[in-house]
Amino acid sequence: MKVSKTLSSIPNLDYLDKVNFFLMAGPCAIEGESIALSIAEKIQKISAGLSIPFIFKGSYKKANRSRLDSFTGIGDEKALKILDKIRNEFKLPVVTDIHSAPEAEMAAQYVDVLQIPAFLSRQTEILVAAAKTGKVINIKKGQFMAPGAMKFAAQKVIDSGNEKILITDRGSMFGYHDLVVDYRGLVEMKEFGHPVVLDITHSLQKPNQDTGVTGGNPHMIETIARAGIAVGVDGLFVETHPDPASALSDGANMLHLDRLESLLIKLLLIRKTIYKLNLT
Repeated sequence: MKVSKTLSSIPNLDYLDKVNFFLMAGPCAIEGESIALSIAEKIQKISAGLSIPFIFKGSYKKANRSRLDSFTGIGDEKALKILDKIRNEFKLPVVTDIHSAPEAEMAAQYVDVLQIPAFLSRQTEILVAAAKTGKVINIKKGQFMAPGAMKFAAQKVIDSGNEKILITDRGSMFGYHDLVVDYRGLVEMKEFGHPVVLDITHSLQKPNQDTGVTGGNPHMIETIARAGIAVGVDGLFVETHPDPASALSDGANMLHLDRLESLLIKLLLIRKTIYKLNLT
């Protein structure tokens, strides 16, 4: 019941069926209007052709950077207005992340889903403020948290009067410079009754590099995506860019936009096979 209520409250996701998964995709950060609209248009065309419900993702600012000189955004209001333009011109639901309680009400005016970053997934004030906007809340599992602990983060949102919750896994810390996806956790979190999403790009980050710039293993994106679909995630989160090497944020672990369609086609085939097996 909670899964249906959450997804049906997001515009254009009401046609999601048992065979399909939904997609949250876009650039790491809003770098400018032209490139953001271009990415949104291309993903919309791909997802519509494959009947995959699509939520456009873009961070209006990046508050968690290793270095002071790292790109943090083009300006909050400017970036939020670009997200709103994508929302209205393409008739797409939009998700962005917030980093403090006061940001919740501001960002909620421009987007359909508020995302709580992994490092902030236990921050009560942010969860409560996001919940009170009435928007769908996507809580990213902290890299330091066990899957079972996410039920308490979700409960804070529920206790604040909002049951529209998504839970996204983005990997768990494995030493100082690596992340690993525990697929058992995806199954465990589905038992909470909320849609579960696998972030197939951030899960492949190489954080805390000596240069202060996060690295990644983008060649493994298809591998972990296949496994996520096989265990039954409801949605996939992917950051994508037409030129990851020149992206202003997290380019090292992004999927090249030209590879998105072929990946989704393969994943749909896996999803349909798994669905048919479950019917026998």
